Amino acid sequence: MPLPQVVSRLPFLVFSIALFLSAASPANSAPRTVASSPSSVSFGNVQVGSKQTKYETLTNTGSSALTISQANVSGTGFSLSGLSLPMTLNKGQSVTFTVAFNPKTGGSSSGGITVSSNASNSSLTIALSGTGVSAGQLTSSASILNFGSVNVGSSKTLTANLSATGSSVTISSANTTNSEFTLAGLSLPKTISAGQSISVSLTFTPRASGTASGSISLASNAANTPAVETLTGSGTGAAQHSVALSWTASTSSVAGYNVYRSGSSGGPYTKLTSVLDASTRYVDNSVQSGLTYYYVNTAVDSHGAESKYSAQLRAVIPSP
Repeated sequence: MPLPQVVSRLPFLVFSIALFLSAASPANSAPRTVASSPSSVSFGNVQVGSKQTKYETLTNTGSSALTISQANVSGTGFSLSGLSLPMTLNKGQSVTFTVAFNPKTGGSSSGGITVSSNASNSSLTIALSGTGVSAGQLTSSASILNFGSVNVGSSKTLTANLSATGSSVTISSANTTNSEFTLAGLSLPKTISAGQSISVSLTFTPRASGTASGSISLASNAANTPAVETLTGSGTGAAQHSVALSWTASTSSVAGYNVYRSGSSGGPYTKLTSVLDASTRYVDNSVQSGLTYYYVNTAVDSHGAESKYSAQLRAVIPSP
């Protein structure tokens, strides 16, 4: 009779053990995977001596936490920053860091970042590439600009073309040694692509008579920095104009004459003579360039009686 009791319990024991094993198995095999974005980094052309940076992101795409232990960079001119190791990334967590390319010589370079972790892909490689190119040259269509003679207070503008050869050039600053010379048409910083040119305007505004000279220095990442534009010009005094008037003497007995002037035909007129002028000539030295004046005169007798205005005379003053 005891045998049936033992047999009846066996199925229960076997079933319980099976349940225990199936519940424990998934917890021990949860996958860990690390992914990079982008999967490779290309810096393209970078001028020798310059530095270009890009961003790289590592993400835990698995279902459990993983630990990144190392990240090693290979290849000349490549480096990384912003990644403090070791570090743990939980499920779905990411970390972003900086990758840089700083070529010391011209030519193509290749390398990579090897990421070591306890993920299933324990050694992840991110390919790196870039090309170092020699510094360009910045040239001007006219290394010396002569503005010639310019009236004091006036301005004269000349145009020059700035060109980049060999490689692109970025102009960072422009400084002048003489404030009478100014540069326009250049918003800084300004990059000129290799083989391209831009136009700039240079203006000379003399403040005094005599020869003026100076230069404008353009600082850039070109091999021939700074590029210097030599400038010269001469300031000349503004032209002095006058109006010489003459008339026929009156047939009556007169004590002298008055001269009047207006800026409009027909007046009103303003008297120029402070005292009677007994001669029949008058020189007006107070005229301005580019204006038109209208003159009349009168005769005054010994009693102070003044005649009517004479016929009007028009004088056009040259400019300048």
